[in-house]
Amino acid sequence: MTAGLTDGVTWHPPSDDASPARVTRLFTASFGGDPAGVWSAPGRVNLIGEHVDYAGGVCLPFALPQRTWAAVRPRSDGQLRVVSGQLDEPWSGPADEVRPGHPAGWAAYLAGTAWALDAAGLLGRHAFGGVDVAVHSEVPVGAGLSSSAALECALGVALLDLFGGGAGQPGSPAREGLARAGVRAENEIALASTGGMDQAIAVHAEAGRCMRLDCHTFEVVQLPLRLSGVDAATGLTLVVVNTNAPHRLVDSEYADRRAAVERATALLGVPALGMLDSVEAAWAGLAEAGERDPVLRKRVRHVITESARARAAAELLAADRVAELGPLLDASHTSLRDDYALSCPELESAVEAAKLAGALGARLVGGGFGGSIIALVTSSTVPAVVTEVRAAAAKRGLTEPSFLIAEPSSAAGRW
Repeated sequence: MTAGLTDGVTWHPPSDDASPARVTRLFTASFGGDPAGVWSAPGRVNLIGEHVDYAGGVCLPFALPQRTWAAVRPRSDGQLRVVSGQLDEPWSGPADEVRPGHPAGWAAYLAGTAWALDAAGLLGRHAFGGVDVAVHSEVPVGAGLSSSAALECALGVALLDLFGGGAGQPGSPAREGLARAGVRAENEIALASTGGMDQAIAVHAEAGRCMRLDCHTFEVVQLPLRLSGVDAATGLTLVVVNTNAPHRLVDSEYADRRAAVERATALLGVPALGMLDSVEAAWAGLAEAGERDPVLRKRVRHVITESARARAAAELLAADRVAELGPLLDASHTSLRDDYALSCPELESAVEAAKLAGALGARLVGGGFGGSIIALVTSSTVPAVVTEVRAAAAKRGLTEPSFLIAEPSSAAGRW
């Protein structure tokens, strides 16, 4: 880390060797004895292509070094028992009573993953006997960095290993089933109307690479993402600024955006809105169908132009032209703010301050209405960006932000 950079700054630490021991101690204290093993899955940053996964568009996520760790042990009585090192909300109950809305809260993502994998026949031919699970997360919750998918996939690879004959390991075709199971867990048990980008990157990520994901065909292409981190005097760094702002109506607003996309897709009679490359043609099609809502037109414009930006960004990564991503990030933020109406004072403050301090580009990430931004900066500019973002938040009376360095990391797996 650059000298003096961490002075007085709250940083989310990357994964370290202490986490497996920490989650093992939590397991033993909660359940007695040792776990069968420890598994983990990463958080993620979406470089660009926001709110297009459920529209069949293109996005460019990559895994973070921050991970969620799960210590797991099989049971034979059909019970699920889960505890967290971050939340004082343990949950236990019969596996066969998992259903929409039950359990509630964070346990829904774990119980839902077990339910969905079992329903898909990925946990072996015999009845699923339940598990004890302790989790410890380095992924900031509520920051738009996919802490929920990290939960699902950390447990998911453990279950595939323990009940599916080692099917959770890298290269296993069962990993695609795990990604789908994670989506079902969120949509049908946790009742969160999300797409599949987060689970896809958690199971397919490669260190040093960004994944081009076509959310209509599910084609995956791994692209180099060469970043220098903050230790280098030159080069580029992606800084994630967690505004620590509470999400405002994010669930209902997310569902509203997804409903708008589904309505436009049906009116236009296309397989996926994100496949389209002409905003004007889409608007003309809506008019022909009798739909002239200006808000819907804005939602359509975002999806089509954001997918186009993601395709252009993929070409830049393939040509190792990372420094040219800045204008695409800026345009993405403008679209998310104006056409998708997802921003808030904390996000605007962070983006404006990062740009003022010399960021090449910056945008909000995740669901919006709080959470995080990313800023592409020259490595030598990181201290200035951190200082300016913190000062801007303090001047506006906003919550103090925290920071992490986004370095493309590896997929879920056994420790």
